[in-house]
Formats: sequence, structure tokens, C-alpha cells
Amino acid sequence: MSVRVASSIEGFLEGITPSVGVILGSGLGEAIQPFPIVARLPYAALPEVPQSSVTGHLGDFLLCDATCHHFIVASGRVHLYEGHAASAVAAIVRVLRKFGCNTLIVTNASGGCAPELPVGGWMRIRDQINLTGASPLEGAEFVDMSECYDAELGGRFQAAARQLGMPLPEGVYLAVRGPQYETPAEVRAFRALGADAVGMSTVLEVIQARALGMRVAGLSCITNPAAGLGRTPPSHAEVLETGRRSAVVLGRLLGVVLPELC
Repeated sequence: MSVRVASSIEGFLEGITPSVGVILGSGLGEAIQPFPIVARLPYAALPEVPQSSVTGHLGDFLLCDATCHHFIVASGRVHLYEGHAASAVAAIVRVLRKFGCNTLIVTNASGGCAPELPVGGWMRIRDQINLTGASPLEGAEFVDMSECYDAELGGRFQAAARQLGMPLPEGVYLAVRGPQYETPAEVRAFRALGADAVGMSTVLEVIQARALGMRVAGLSCITNPAAGLGRTPPSHAEVLETGRRSAVVLGRLLGVVLPELC
């Protein structure tokens, strides 16, 4: 099946109104292999969406088919550490809402702060801690974040994991600005704050999504032990390789949940 390459939102959707958007983190592109790709819209076609400079983030919106229902994949994201403002980091979410998506699934690669989280495994995000010092809502109204991750939606992923016979622990994701990796002392402090995983993305997207009234589920791939907990220092190459291997599991999870949501 040939993939239609579009240059505008209208040409991309061709009358389809998808209800679910998925943002893929570092090295997780292979998660969508089970789903036929109908159309591709490069981020470059939309002036409000900045381009990522990080390896492992392709920069395309993909219209995918989940058993005769469609969803959108944002293959790649941008980060504060690339020099972008918080509002630009969250632009992908605003575009997904413009497409018609009212449900958002965010994924990321993260370091495990909790020793019991195995490398290569997945964690369902129950809550988040934003230590980036930024918000995409500056100048806007107050937004309630007491239930930033939707419990019912998260429960669907838990049920899918049980069906597939795979562990899916839940935990708290903490985000820092980066691009430097955390120090062992910082990891101990994050753990004391209640963090189970640490990364450099996701939280601003979730804030933006909640401001737009979207339901959110989050999944973290534990690509490495956080600094001080492993035998080797963290590296981006390790993150990408572990993410690539673990993306297959994410694809199986999405294969169960997405047909129920789309």
C-alpha cells in the first residue's frame, strides 16, 4: 500500500476525523509497524511546528489505520534543550487537537529511578513532576492538573497488558530540562520527591493537552538505569537501541487498546 504524502492538513486528512493521537518518543518508531500508514504530513509543512534536531525523532505526522479506524502518530518531538520555547514544544499537541484528536497517548524513553523497574520494560505514567521550569500556558488561564493522566484510559492499558501477559507497573515520571543527564545526587533527590522515572520530555505536552480538554495516557520505556544506579553512564545510543527493541511491545499494547478508542 502506497503512502500518500500531503502538504496540508486538508490533504492529509481527506475528510477523516481521527479521535486519538499518539506521540512517539526516542527510538520508538517501530511501534507502529503493525498498523498500515495511509498518509504522511511532514512537520515542515506546518509553520507552527518546529523541527527536531535529535536523532531518533523523524518529524512526521502519520495517519494510521487501526482496524478500519484511524489515528494520528506524531513521529518525533522537540525539546526545551534544543532551544525551543515551551509553547513550541507543545505545538504538536495543538495540531493533534486541530486534527480532531480528543485523546492523547504520550510515550517516552526514560531513565529508571526505581531500582525495581527493569531496563527495556514499560511503566504506565500515573502522575508527573515538572522540573523543567517551563509551561506552555504562560499568559493563559489556570488549568487543573490533579488528574492529568486519565484513570479510565490508563486502566485500558493495564487490562491490555494483562491480556498480553506482560508487566506494566505504574509510577511517577519526572521531567528535567536537559540536555545533560542527571547526576547521581539529583537521582537520589528525584527519588525522594517520589519519581520512578526521569526524562526530558512529555510533561509540557500533557499540560497543553489538559488545557485543551484532551484525555491523556502516558507510557515510559525504561531505556537505562538513572545515573548512579547502573554499571555504565547513560548514553543516547543506549536509549535509542533499548527503545528500538522495546517498541515491539508498545506496538502490541497499542494493537489491543487503539481499536477500542478510535
